[in-house]
Formats: sequence, C-alpha cells, structure tokens
Amino acid sequence: MATAYGPDTRDSRSPGSGLREQTPVKYFLPAVLRAPLEARTWRELLYVLLSMPLSTVMFVFAITMTSLSAGLLITFIGVPLLAVGLAVCRGFGVLERARARGLLNVDVAEPARVVGKTGGPMSWMGAVLKSGVSWRHLLYTLLHFPWAVFTFVVAVTFWTYGLAALTYPLWQWMFPVYGGIDGIQLYGDRTHAHYLDSPFELAATSAVGLVLVLVSPWIVRGLVSVDRLAVSGLLGPSELAARVSELESDRGVVVDTAAADLRRIERDLHDGAQARLVALAMDLGLAKEKLTDDPEAAARMVDEAHGEVKVALQELRDLARGIHPAVLTDRGLDAALSAIASRCTVPVTVTVDLDSRPAQAIEGIAYFTVSELLQNVSKHAGATRATVDVWRTADRLMLQVTDNGRGGADVATGSGLAGLTERLDAVDGVLVVDSPAGGPTTVTAELPWRG
Repeated sequence: MATAYGPDTRDSRSPGSGLREQTPVKYFLPAVLRAPLEARTWRELLYVLLSMPLSTVMFVFAITMTSLSAGLLITFIGVPLLAVGLAVCRGFGVLERARARGLLNVDVAEPARVVGKTGGPMSWMGAVLKSGVSWRHLLYTLLHFPWAVFTFVVAVTFWTYGLAALTYPLWQWMFPVYGGIDGIQLYGDRTHAHYLDSPFELAATSAVGLVLVLVSPWIVRGLVSVDRLAVSGLLGPSELAARVSELESDRGVVVDTAAADLRRIERDLHDGAQARLVALAMDLGLAKEKLTDDPEAAARMVDEAHGEVKVALQELRDLARGIHPAVLTDRGLDAALSAIASRCTVPVTVTVDLDSRPAQAIEGIAYFTVSELLQNVSKHAGATRATVDVWRTADRLMLQVTDNGRGGADVATGSGLAGLTERLDAVDGVLVVDSPAGGPTTVTAELPWRG
C-alpha cells in the first residue's frame, strides 16, 4: 500500500528518483513559455527591484552607525549607540522577512525577542550586544547591499533588452532608418550607422528578444534563491535556539505523557486489582468466621476467593505488561510483538527484520506504538486481517501496521493517533497515516535507532 514514504518504504533509491522518471520532457517547454506570464516571476522581479533602494538605506545606516559607535567606543556613548544600531537592524529584519514571505513565499520564523534579565535599559543593552541574532542582522545589512546591486543590474538588463528587442518592430519607426550617415571617426576609420529595418532583421531582433524574455525569469529565479538562503540563514532564529525550543516542547509532551501513564496505572490498580483484593480480604474474613459453624459454606467462600485471586493476578500481569513487558526486555521486539499479535481479535502477520536491538527507550516506544495500533484495529477498523512490519533503514527504526478495514482514520480527530504522534514527535519520530475511506489503512512510524 502506498504511503507517504512511497510505494515501498524500504526502497533504497534516492528521494525523488521516481518523480524524475515519471516527468516527461514534453512538460518542460510549456513551463518555459509560461514563466514570463506567471505571478511568481513578477513577484520575484518586484523583490529584486525593491531590494536596491531598501538595501541602500540599510547599508548606509549600518555603516554609519557601526563606524560612529566604533569611533565613540572610547566614550560611554559608543556602546549604547551600537546597541541601538543593532536593534534597528533587527527592525530591518522584520521588514525583510515580511518581503520574503509576501514575494518569495519564504516563511522564516521570528527570532526570540531580546529581553534583559532585570528589565532595565542597561540589561537590555547587554542582551542586544550579546545576541548572536542581532549581529547576524547587521551582517545581513552589510552583505545584502552588493548582492542587491548585482541582482538589480542583471535583472533590469535582461528584462529591458529582452522586452525592447521583442517589441522592436513596434517602435523602430520612431527613429531614422537611413544607413548612410557618417559616424564618428575612431582610430582612423569612419564608421557608419546601421539600423535594423529589413523584415529579416526585424524578425531576427524579435527572436533574440523572445529568447531573452524566456530566459530572464529563470535568471531572476536563480538570483533570488540566494536571497532565500540569506534570509533563512541570517534573519531567522539560530539553530541552537530552535533546538532548545523544540526540546522544551518535547519535554512538556514527555512530562504530560508520563503523568497520564501514572494516572492510568493508578486508576487500573484502584478499580481493578486493588478492589478485588479488598473484596478477597472481606470474603476470607467471612470464611474464617464461618469455619467452625458452617464448614461447607466456608469452603465455598474460600473456593470463590481462590478464583478472585487468579483474576487479580491476571490483572496485575496485564498491568505489568502495560508498564513494560518482561518478554520485551528478555527477547526483544520480535517476541514481544508476536505476543501482542496473538491477543489481537484478527489474524496478524508479524515480520521483524532487525540485525540488532535499538535503544531500550526506543524499543519500548515501538512496542507501545504497535500495541496501540493493533488495539485500534481490534476496536475500530472492522478488519479481517492485519500485518506488522518492522525493519531498520540507516539509523532509523521503521514500523508499519496495515489492515484491510473500513479506513477513515485521521490524526486530526483527536483520537489515540494524535497521542501517538505527540509521543513519537517527542523523540524526533514521525507518524504517517494513510487511511482513505473504505480502506485499507496503513500507519507508518519512524523512530531514531538510538534515541
């Protein structure tokens, strides 16, 4: 079954190779012809044209403030002046991110705000000067100016000459076409002015103009790809800050999940084994009282208590298995998943292809992921069979559970799949659900091998 990982998630071909094989060459020509008329082309050209005046203002401001603050560093004025200059450069970054978002379709996250520890101006000034984001904004204003000048000249030159040559037959009549006028004498030779006025020359000029017009959008597209990289790399949050934010979010998910598991265990103990053991103690107390007066009734009560003990032990075993099954620790995923499959209400085929065992925490998450998915198959899928495949791809552990049920499973509905997605995301894992209405359903999970 095709999933988001492709028809066969264990295919070793490079990503996108199938797409390249399926893209006919005949689709290339219409794309070239459409490019000058696409809205994207004109948005990118507008971005290049606006970059020239904006980068000039930013460059002049950055050079002026940096030079002035450097010259005044010997005094106290230079330090706050530099901090103000960096803060204004961060303001320029807001404008540039908005331009990139609106014209280049590049959505760069806002970097964290600079906040001093004490909230005072001195604390704020120190935070601005120590912020790597602020210095990257200053670097952007300095580097963007020469690049903006280059892209402006290239884009305007190609578009101007291309449009002028393409429309030359429409406006050439406004200029004299006499070709015998003596030109300026250079190096002893006399040049003659020549005008393109014959039908062949007009057609050839228009053809050259058409080629330039068709090429210009792709040249501009290549130029603004550098702008995309610059905006993303210099004006966004640092990788460390983004990773810290992601880890903080993941930590919250892990804490919430652990708290939910503890509440579940407490509830299962209170409503299950604990209640049975309390009832068992009461029954044994009554049997003890009747032992001398009515031995037969006492024997029946002891026999019933024996049955309650067996049920309580089974519930405790199930609860222990839900916390961390012994078979997973002793024998690994293959045996543990086979044990889960044997308890499923539909026949399940389990295939585990692993040359070694992953990290213990990852192994536990993989076990509970398959357990939850098979429970969904039993309760909601209406399936008659299911398969579980587990394999390793490089440094990733892959799980895939497929059933032939009614389909329609959706992570967005807030079901158990949403909880599984959060659990996997907390360890840099991914859960992909492919469940069209009418089935079948394929759920693929990807986990790091070592956590």
